[in-house]
Amino acid sequence: MKKTIALALVLALGTFIMAGCTTASTATEAPTTVAVASTDTTAAGESSAATTAGEALDIAVVAISATESNNARYIQGLKDEASKLGWTVTVLDANGSTDDANAAFSNFIARGADVIIDMVFPATSLATGLNAAIDAKIPVLTWGGGLADGVWFTNGSGGPTATDVVNKMCEDMGGKGEILALTYHGGQVARDREAVLDEILTKYPDIKVTKNEVKIPGYIQNGMDYANAWLASRPAGTTNYAIWGSWDDPALGAISALKQMGRTDVKVYGENGNADALQSILDGTMTATAWQDGYSEGVAAIKAISDIKEQGDSYKKGANEYPAVVVTKDNVDAFVAEHPETIKNVA
Repeated sequence: MKKTIALALVLALGTFIMAGCTTASTATEAPTTVAVASTDTTAAGESSAATTAGEALDIAVVAISATESNNARYIQGLKDEASKLGWTVTVLDANGSTDDANAAFSNFIARGADVIIDMVFPATSLATGLNAAIDAKIPVLTWGGGLADGVWFTNGSGGPTATDVVNKMCEDMGGKGEILALTYHGGQVARDREAVLDEILTKYPDIKVTKNEVKIPGYIQNGMDYANAWLASRPAGTTNYAIWGSWDDPALGAISALKQMGRTDVKVYGENGNADALQSILDGTMTATAWQDGYSEGVAAIKAISDIKEQGDSYKKGANEYPAVVVTKDNVDAFVAEHPETIKNVA
């Protein structure tokens, strides 16, 4: 009987928290590894993590949004590394729907997929899918979704990548003013980043926050619409204004609104460091973003699958996190020179 691996990647453990609010070096640092005690309900010796040497694996990916730039970089990393081993990668775009994500787990298990990777959906919201994977003796990995029963490996966590950008935003504002926060509660990464925002803002009582939640799909248009409405009653020159996106795209939508309104007094901050965000920093319309190396995180997931395949139940479950890099006008030229691939969106 064919032994299978399902791995759901949850982006929810610490990516590398950089203290303070100073601009980070553009040097790529080694990932940090955090081992955790297993919470898998599969009994030792019952899983099918170890597979026959040389067996080609069918890796099934359940994506919260397959077309978002950082998500696409992660998927490309998976595909490139998997192709070296003769493995296949199939991606299902659940378009932000938890119900569709849970159904995808069941469908992939029924068709005999060897690996399932959850992209960004909180593991806590995938109980149906994870339980089905446990019953089928299929381990799961998550990217930005966190750890839970049935999850063997995770990376791409969201919260720590927000720390330096949010700190910078508050300092840039001089500790006072108003922020429009473009949030999203359907993904663990955005939830964790919002939690970091809330925690840091407890230190700044003179900064007021308005929160508007965007949707998947539609987050760019949502960002534009929310910015238009928020700024309509906030004329330039009255206080310090900033717009923060729990990832780059809603913030980029807000930038479109700012351009239409002719507003240059509002600072804009994003997360992920996609090509459009970097270009916006180059042209002066975005203040800062935190670049996340999604491609390398995808490569790391495939390597984790290889380790699980080899080690089976002796594999130590946990997280392998890559550091984020804060990019601003002060270091964007050097950053792009060091990472030229970042200025191009993945096709």
